[in-house]
Formats: sequence, structure tokens, C-alpha cells
Amino acid sequence: MAVESRAQGRIQSLYRHLSTHASDASSLLHPTVLRTEQLSRRDGREAVIIGGMVLDIHALPLSPPAPGTTIPGKVHYVLGGVARNIADCMSKLGGKPFFISAVGLDMAGNHLLEHWRSIGRPIEGILQTQDITTAVVCCVLDPNGEVAAGVASFESIEKFLTAEWIHQFRYEISSAPVVMVDANLNNRALEASCQLAARDNIPLWFEPVSVAKSKRIVPLVKYVTYVSPNEDELFAMADALSPGKLYGLSERYNSEKNCPPESLIKMLKPAVILLLEKGIKIVVVTIGARGAFLCSKEGSILTRAVVEKPQTLGISSELHRLISSNCPSHKFHDARHIEGTSRLFALHLPGLPASVKKLTGAGDCLVGATLASICEGLNIIQAISVGIAAAKATVEADSNVPLTFDLIGVADDARSVYSAAKVVYDGPV
Repeated sequence: MAVESRAQGRIQSLYRHLSTHASDASSLLHPTVLRTEQLSRRDGREAVIIGGMVLDIHALPLSPPAPGTTIPGKVHYVLGGVARNIADCMSKLGGKPFFISAVGLDMAGNHLLEHWRSIGRPIEGILQTQDITTAVVCCVLDPNGEVAAGVASFESIEKFLTAEWIHQFRYEISSAPVVMVDANLNNRALEASCQLAARDNIPLWFEPVSVAKSKRIVPLVKYVTYVSPNEDELFAMADALSPGKLYGLSERYNSEKNCPPESLIKMLKPAVILLLEKGIKIVVVTIGARGAFLCSKEGSILTRAVVEKPQTLGISSELHRLISSNCPSHKFHDARHIEGTSRLFALHLPGLPASVKKLTGAGDCLVGATLASICEGLNIIQAISVGIAAAKATVEADSNVPLTFDLIGVADDARSVYSAAKVVYDGPV
């Protein structure tokens, strides 16, 4: 029965993707007529990205805000949402993400959906109805590009991006090289996404989004392959998984965080180990301008390709060629296979100097570029190097995701990161 059910689901999913959206009468009479452009953009092995599609409103005041009045400044409408940013970044690096989300039939939703359609990505996974009010985030930025204050309206994502909607795309999930979920989803939707991926042994990436929402990992941790917290999200997840075990550690870390990476990882280590002991294979801890830590209990998992049959997609194949030549995989060939639960392998990949315009979107593009690289058959060390290079390009752009990426520039920056990467811990916990 399970095999039959899966086969029926696959047929239904294929029918949905073969169905035309044309409005002419002949097409309506023949719903299985396949348009050439639909066929060319489907290959059955697309990374699946599930989460928020959001309109960001960024306000940059030209002088310090004053209570009770408005001040001159610049206001921009920016395409946003953690999952949307990640999927957009992947597309601009040549990836082919299949995106699952929900927006409303309103100005914000139409704007977001039209952009997604304009870049040639399938929109079947994006639910749009009159009942939904598209998610919007309004942020006031400080002169350094940091968020000084903000208001987020995400109720529509939690209410309408449901487990039932996600289940309609079980074929896409079952055939994906990797699935990414952001923590904006409600608990049932998160669990459904994780279970669908686990059923076919698809690697799953959990993006925590925020300190509060990162705690949603608790019932899902057994399904998670990768997780990408910043330091605060790392401590929040560890505390949620084992309440009180790391009491006071985050306060100590924040008071001493300017120390060298070798000292920094020792303070982060108890929280990292806790996540790894819960079954997560790879923990990527982002540490702002200082780059990221790449951590695992098994050194060799970091040096081998995760995707055995990578996508070969034109521009992204060029990315693979550039990174493979600039970042030779044998650099860390001596990373040992670590057995048992009592060891930690941690690598520090440094950040890059940048002319910062704003910081929003940088972490999302780090994840997006990493996922695009994984789908191209690069190992996780090479992929994170590309991610850090993409994050640099993002902070130098006006939008959450740069309009375009200079592949040669990204590859050169990735080489700088990769060359400077070093093991900061390889030993017992």
C-alpha cells in the first residue's frame, strides 16, 4: 500500500507540473498540454527550499530618530524572507531551487511572486489566495546597516504555509538533493517537511531564523543534517534541547567574544557538542565579520561531496569548475574519520573585508551559496567558502540578495577564505 500511495502521489505531482496555466480555450480543454518552457525548467532533482516569502521595508534615517515626529531619510521596498533570500541566491548562482511558500493576493504578494516568475523559477509551490496577508517586515537601520528597530508580521506564514500544502510537493522533496526549512514555519509544517525528507534519506538543512524561533528545532533534531545558527541562536537551541545544562555560558561568551578563534571555539564547544550528540551531522556557526566555524564529530564528512550526482546547470557548472580549481579538495585530505561521540573536529573559515552598506541578507546568502555549491557536488568546506564570499557581495549591495553575482569574483574570494581556513579544534570534548 505504501508503494502504491507513493506512486499515486508521484503521478498526481507530475500531472500538476505538466498542466498548463495558459488561459486560451484550447489549453483549458487539454490540461495536459506541456509548454516547452515548463519542460525545460524541470529536471526532477531540484533542491527544495521551504519557508517565508516576505516584503521588507528598510528605512535609513539621515539623522538620529526623534520621538513623536518623522525625520528625512530613505525608504526602500526590498524582496525578503529568509527562505526566499536563500532560494534567490541559489538561482543567481545557477542553482535550480523549488520553492514552497505562501503569499497573499495583495500588492506585496504580487510584487514578490512576479519577481520569482521573472527569473524563470517554478511558482507551483507558492500558495497565493485572498485569505492571506503577505508577510511584511519593517526595519529602521542604523548608520552601520544594522537593524535598530523593526516590526515583523509573519502570522500568514504560520497559518497558511501548512503541512497539508507541503505534502502536495512530496515528489519534489523525495527527489531533491537537499531540503532546507526555515524556522518561520509552524511546528506541524516543520515536522511534515522533515518527515518527508527523512522518508527518502534526503539531507535536511535547518535555518534557525531568530533566537526565539530557533527553539523549534527540539522535536525535529533527529531529522536535521545541517544547522546554521549564529552564536546566540546556537546557545538558545542548546538550552532548549537540554534546559539549564549550559547555564551562564552565553553571558560569559558575550563578554569574551573578541578573543582568537581557537579560544572562541572552546567557549562555543559545549553548545556545539550538545547539538552533535543529538544527531546533527554538521553545525555551521556564523560569527559575523569573523566568518564561520564548521563543526562535526566526523572530520571526513567535511571533505567528501554530499551530493553524489550533482546538477549540471550551465552557469553553476562554471561555478563548480572555478571552485574546484581555486579550492582543491585535497587541502584537508588528512581530516580524520572520528569514531564515537567523544571527539570534535572544528574548522574556522575567516570572513572577508567588505565595504558594508547593510547587513541584512548576509547570513541568508551564506546559506544559499553553500546550498548551491553542495548541489554542484562540492564538499562542505568548499561550499562554506563560497557562502562567505557570497555574504561579502551581499553586504556591499543595496538589496538582500545582489542583483547579480560576479562568479570570478566570488571564486577569487572563496579561494581567499579556503586558503586561510584552519583547524581550530581536533580532539576530545
